[in-house]
Amino acid sequence: MLIPVPLKVRHMSMTFLLSCADGINGTVKWKTKQANNFIISRKMTAGKKDVYTIFSKVHSDRNVYPSAGVLFVHVLEREYFKGEFPPYPKPGEISNDPITFNTNLMGYPDRPGWLRYIQRTPYSDGVLYGSPTAENVGKPTVIEITAYNRRTFETARHNLIINIMSAEDFPLPYQAEFFIKNMNVEEMLASEVLGDFLGAVKNVWQPERLNAINITSALDRGGRVPLPINDMKEGVYVMVGADVPFSSCLREVENPQNQLRCSQEMEPVITCDKKFRTQFYIDWCKISLVDRTKQVSTYQEVIRGEGILPDGGEYKPPSDSLKSRDYYTDFLVTLAVPSAVALVLFLILAYIMCCRREGVEKRNMQTPDIQLVHHSAIQKSTKELRDMSKNREIAWPLSTLPVFHPVTGEIIPPLHTDNYESTNMPLMQTQQNLPHQTQIPQQQTTGKWYS
Repeated sequence: MLIPVPLKVRHMSMTFLLSCADGINGTVKWKTKQANNFIISRKMTAGKKDVYTIFSKVHSDRNVYPSAGVLFVHVLEREYFKGEFPPYPKPGEISNDPITFNTNLMGYPDRPGWLRYIQRTPYSDGVLYGSPTAENVGKPTVIEITAYNRRTFETARHNLIINIMSAEDFPLPYQAEFFIKNMNVEEMLASEVLGDFLGAVKNVWQPERLNAINITSALDRGGRVPLPINDMKEGVYVMVGADVPFSSCLREVENPQNQLRCSQEMEPVITCDKKFRTQFYIDWCKISLVDRTKQVSTYQEVIRGEGILPDGGEYKPPSDSLKSRDYYTDFLVTLAVPSAVALVLFLILAYIMCCRREGVEKRNMQTPDIQLVHHSAIQKSTKELRDMSKNREIAWPLSTLPVFHPVTGEIIPPLHTDNYESTNMPLMQTQQNLPHQTQIPQQQTTGKWYS
């Protein structure tokens, strides 16, 4: 049965006929004239009502044909992918969802070595750029481009097929690389900016054919990330090629005076700098001029001789029936040698410490008598002081005892005799234990004083 189903695709309302059978759920693939594929599912509900749902949309492959040795730039426009994420915007509706891109060679996690990708923010377009090499001529390079909607987490994918064509005059014989200080790589990749730069180079060089060969960010050359002040830029290297020799203006940087100024970190004097200064600030000390017509091939045929092994054919791994090796001897040697060295060192140290001692008698014979007497007196005095500190039966010094009575003025006899055992005397004596001392009157409970 043919059922008309209204669908809205790319801001247009259309009616299409889908072929289906009653009571059967299924999936239909539908392709529009805009080369978009839609997977539509038909499902029967409990109320016998057909429900059609669009599950996903995938762009068809897009082919591009860059030339080898010529700069290739492909812009991934966010507006191109906005219509791929539901809810689909209506005509006149503005949608500004953050979208990021992931690019890789089909079947591999990364891009080819000559192809680079940059996207500053999720609200800016992504750019694929690079210079195709001659090795990839005639080989289709399929790049998978996946767009991520960071708000809805929806994805959309399509393939970019790069068919590299061979150039007639590849490579161009004369190549010059400029370093532009006031540009970022994504700004330089814009068609109008790159066109203005090539126009300025053409006015200075005057070639019949001029091509942009490659563009490289200064960060890829080891440059530092600029500070976010005064609108500082990263800088970009732009390589161009022409079919005529370099002009006299470009050759001025090779003058000894300009080379000296560059060595002193000073700006060289270039007459044609004013033709670039209006829009591009070029570091003339970093310009590189390459004349491929004067380059001598460095390829040398390999001559087999000493140091070069002959071709042995295919590699033959060793068989599984290998003889077992006994490592017991190696283990003993590994332990015995260090142990023997340690034992010898230990014996030498023991002989020096124990067997080479001079002894007390020999020391005394070599020491002067006056020094021995002095040492003996000090040792004897020290011994007496130690013995006195251990003896607790010595009487207290009289200087620590009162001599006169504080009231009568009479001489007070010693508190104890010579045979008094001082070890039993308390450290602090109370007033009751001390004789011949005036007692301090104490206050009684009746309020009277008694002496």
